[in-house]
Amino acid sequence: MIVNPAKDGWDVIYHRAHALLAAQLGGQWRRKDAPPRLYETIAAISHHDDLEKEWEEYNLTEAGAPMDFTLSEGTDYKQLRKHLEGALYRGRWVALLNSMHQSRLGESSRGESKEADDFLDEQLETQKRWRKELGISKEDAQSAYDFMQWCDRLSLILCQQQLPDDERALEISKGPDGKRYDIRQFSDESVTVEPWCFEDDRFVVNVEVSHLSQAKFDDNASLTVALKEAPRSLLEWTFVKEKA
Repeated sequence: MIVNPAKDGWDVIYHRAHALLAAQLGGQWRRKDAPPRLYETIAAISHHDDLEKEWEEYNLTEAGAPMDFTLSEGTDYKQLRKHLEGALYRGRWVALLNSMHQSRLGESSRGESKEADDFLDEQLETQKRWRKELGISKEDAQSAYDFMQWCDRLSLILCQQQLPDDERALEISKGPDGKRYDIRQFSDESVTVEPWCFEDDRFVVNVEVSHLSQAKFDDNASLTVALKEAPRSLLEWTFVKEKA
């Protein structure tokens, strides 16, 4: 989960909610420049964090605060395989992009253990087989994944409250077309992406936020109860092509 400090506690965004925001952003992309199999790709974006089930996991720091995902350690390869197997219920294309995502996240762990290497090698072989079965080139698959990664990164910038002050630009990442894209927030809190890559000149996206008014918890069970009972609100962003 994504945890941001609030004046009287914490604001929590679940990973599945972040993924849904990423899918909303993907759905706004300019149609004529869309990646292959757009709707299936958006489905992959929406479900790429289905492995995360915060109410069923341990999410407490040693200090008793809710744990942001950046502080978590270790990789459960059994669970990752189960997650990728579950993606196949939606189809090989969704599973392929999810597998590519795990490859990207895990490649830095190559060489640390046989378990990590086996998992990463397994993903590369599976991706090759799925591309052949689907009749899609490695380049087109990479373009679709770059689109997925771009949407994921933009969503994280918003959810982690990383927008710079004073209308300064922040790089998102390279898009599926290889171009660099930046995000900028104006003084009226509307935001823009440069260069503009969306279908409409103005649109609104949102994510659901759970608010915890308690700063510290005695145990994980108490945190889980608080998360389930926490009041929720919508956090919205208005994207505009040009400053009003």
